[in-house]
Amino acid sequence: MQATASQIASLLNGRVEGNPEVVVTKPARIEEGTEGTISFLGNEKYEQYAYTTKSSILLVSHDFVPANPISSTLIRVSDVYASVAVLLDTFGKENEKEGVISKNAFIHETAEIGENCNIEHFTVVEEHVKIGKNTFIHSNVTIQANVKIGKNCIIHPGVRIYKDCEIGDDCIIHSNVIIGADGFGFAPNENGTFKKVKQLGNVLIEDNVEIGANTTIDRATMGSTIIRSGVKLDNLIMIAHNVEIGKNTVIAAQTGIAGSTKIGENCMIGGQVGIVGHIQIANNTKIQAQSGVSSSVKVEGTALYGSPALPYGDFLKSYVLFKKLPDIQQKIKQLEEALKEKD
Repeated sequence: MQATASQIASLLNGRVEGNPEVVVTKPARIEEGTEGTISFLGNEKYEQYAYTTKSSILLVSHDFVPANPISSTLIRVSDVYASVAVLLDTFGKENEKEGVISKNAFIHETAEIGENCNIEHFTVVEEHVKIGKNTFIHSNVTIQANVKIGKNCIIHPGVRIYKDCEIGDDCIIHSNVIIGADGFGFAPNENGTFKKVKQLGNVLIEDNVEIGANTTIDRATMGSTIIRSGVKLDNLIMIAHNVEIGKNTVIAAQTGIAGSTKIGENCMIGGQVGIVGHIQIANNTKIQAQSGVSSSVKVEGTALYGSPALPYGDFLKSYVLFKKLPDIQQKIKQLEEALKEKD
């Protein structure tokens, strides 16, 4: 892609300060910018690089006041990070193919492929699959029978989507995600062995969901494991059978959610959080990294920390005391000795 400062400013509803005809071809980090690139300053910690960057264009906020001269052409915008998202999306589209289906892909004759779809090498699309228009499916993807995928989705290399699962519109699924593997269901026998419980449900993913690399979402035993619209999942997350995650909830890497737990809307869950099964987490709950949640959270807006997780404020107070336990123990011993001397 090639664009002038004035064209980019028009796209972002920004204001140019400097040469409106300067041309850029790609984005770059502010500390690594070179001639012909566009960078941004969204965090004051990086302001020092604004005065040394070689980027031809620099996105800044309307209220940014330079402390030193800047050689780059500035584009002032109301929200730098939102503008960067638009800009990266625009540059990214330039690299997308349009309506190419590889001769090396296997597509069953009963599959329904929408207009302008891309299906790359060695992807398998089984019987009665339905794929919406403008969806891009990369190489080595397996889509089993009766799967439904909406429009404008991006399925990255190595994704496995098991039979009967459904994916909505505008979803992004990163490499090696597994959707619809069997839930962990086993019934104990009298002799100490375990009998597998058939997992006959599916996974239902609504619109505008993004799923990070190597995440696994198990199919339901019966019914559906549900990921509601707007959910964002990081890499290496485990979601068990019959879990439901509410709208616009975000979950960081290495979190595990056990079966049949219901997560509310607009929750924020940090990395390496463990959540037991068969509980409910209220809307707007915030769970700090490495916390362990073993019971339902009933009050909306609760913030939790620790393992087992406590209310955030209580944990911080307790942690202050915990760090001082050796000193506190020593003082108690001294008091005990003083009392003995008085006796």
